[in-house]
Amino acid sequence: MKNKLFILFVIGMMSISCSTKESDDTITYTDYQGTTYCNPIDIDYSYMVYNSSRNISYRSGADPAVIEFKGEYYMFVTRSFGYWHSKDLVHWKFIKPQQWYFEGSNAPTAFNYKDSLVYFAGDPAGYGSILYTDDPKSGLWKPTASISNNIQDSELFIDDDGKSYLYWGSSNVHPIRVKMLNREDRFLETGLRKDLINLVEKEHGWERFGENNFHPTLKEGYMEGASMTKHNGKYYLQYAAPGTQFNVYADGVYIGDSPLGPFTYMKSNPMSFKPGGFTNGAGHGITVKQTNGQYWHFATMALASNSQWERRLCMFPTYFDDEGLMYTNTDYGDYPRFGSNHPTKSGHHNGWMLLSYKGNVLVSSSLSQVIKFTSNDDEVKVTELPLEKNDQGAIISNVLTDENPKSFWIAQANDDQQWIQIEMQQSGKIYAFQLNFHDYESGIYTRTEGLKHRFSIEVSEDGTHWQTVVDRSKSQKDTPNAYIELDTPVDAKYVRYNNIKVPGANFAMSELRVFGLGYGEKPNSVSNFEINRQTDRRDASFSWDAVEDAQGYNIRWGIAPDKLYQSWLLYDTNSHFMRCLDRDTSYYFSIEAFNENGISERSEIQMIK
Repeated sequence: MKNKLFILFVIGMMSISCSTKESDDTITYTDYQGTTYCNPIDIDYSYMVYNSSRNISYRSGADPAVIEFKGEYYMFVTRSFGYWHSKDLVHWKFIKPQQWYFEGSNAPTAFNYKDSLVYFAGDPAGYGSILYTDDPKSGLWKPTASISNNIQDSELFIDDDGKSYLYWGSSNVHPIRVKMLNREDRFLETGLRKDLINLVEKEHGWERFGENNFHPTLKEGYMEGASMTKHNGKYYLQYAAPGTQFNVYADGVYIGDSPLGPFTYMKSNPMSFKPGGFTNGAGHGITVKQTNGQYWHFATMALASNSQWERRLCMFPTYFDDEGLMYTNTDYGDYPRFGSNHPTKSGHHNGWMLLSYKGNVLVSSSLSQVIKFTSNDDEVKVTELPLEKNDQGAIISNVLTDENPKSFWIAQANDDQQWIQIEMQQSGKIYAFQLNFHDYESGIYTRTEGLKHRFSIEVSEDGTHWQTVVDRSKSQKDTPNAYIELDTPVDAKYVRYNNIKVPGANFAMSELRVFGLGYGEKPNSVSNFEINRQTDRRDASFSWDAVEDAQGYNIRWGIAPDKLYQSWLLYDTNSHFMRCLDRDTSYYFSIEAFNENGISERSEIQMIK
């Protein structure tokens, strides 16, 4: 009977008329048991050749190019020596191609032309043949006979009429450019080249270089990562700014009536933006249309712990509103989200909250505990924390629950004697875990097959009696950002990770995140929310009264009361300063508080001219 009711529920939800405008985004958790996912995306990221001469070893994934081909999906990622395949946009399997660029692709581009051929470009040297295949699962590709120049950070776009365009550019000086290619004649250039758009930092605060859009010396942001989406006869030229290593890395949009422009700056920019929370950034991406008509934006997140080029991938649902404005839903963007199979809210935060924040952590051993900052010009600021022990002599490691991916703990070994135990602030019902492993002097500098993360996870209500809820002791999976949804939720106050063997000489982790719902009350609404737009109108300061029992706050804003498309998630503060506004735009703001039990009602929307 229960299955019949569920089927009737799904049919009822799917019968609701669909549009490209997203549905009401009020978060109400349901017992929907479909697939969920959590950013950063859980794939087997490749180790990089960058900085190998300096013996800096780390994984990275950036600049995704995702396409749909014959009802399935393929994701190409910088310097990965191959690509990933998926049937549902959530579960991905790596494909090692038979022919590929020697150093892997760089800022790749791919295009599915009428389900007949996949075209691809991304030679790290900035030139090379455009490859093509009619069977990307096989890994067998063929090159065109011609050589195309200037294809660094490129986007190949083939319009419905078969005319082909290549957009490119990666500079803090030069604009995004386009040139036409002849698809019928080996993608030779037709002779038409055109400058299209450039950054205008004096008007667009979010384009300014630096962490939080501030740098002490450099003022010009980088414009890069061009991408093109055609929707309802309009051409949406997307671009990334101001730099891949920053929390404010974002994608903006210019809109035109032709692939060659002219293009007009979209007034609700940036289109994809995630400056706050655990993992930041949502730039240099691509927008792909799912077979059911839902759009998704895949983008790059900054990790920047071992190196400023250490990055991860994310995906967010994407929409076009009644004005034709393009935007993504990045609210609570690194919390669990409904997967692509949800009938009405695919990609939205599913209501599971963070139970582990500021949990008390004990560990088996400690070689080192570190906080790093590497995002400005690869300057490395390292703070090594002193060893702490509790009254019983057990080692404390609270960097594992601080929601900072640049802080990490390193065990003295990599064996089955290493463990992590978290006593959460409050008991709760656990639905999922995210394990963010750290690469510490792993000595790996390229794509390496056969790596495995083996471990188990136990939970307890009293810290004495334990129940195993995850057993990956014999896992064949390589999961540097493992996201694990439990088949059945469990009640617990304690979580214990038991290591068996992971890549690297030492077991190391940056964050062990536990998601679910607490048993207490949601926080009250925020009061006395004050906004002060600065003399430099690209800047604004915010303050509000601290809410009792709140973990943090989420500021929302946009160009109209019903277009609050941007958000900034903050922990443990009741003030904020942002430098990401457009100078000549009026904005509407609201704020909400959240904790492990849920999210408060939003404050009254305020307009600031």
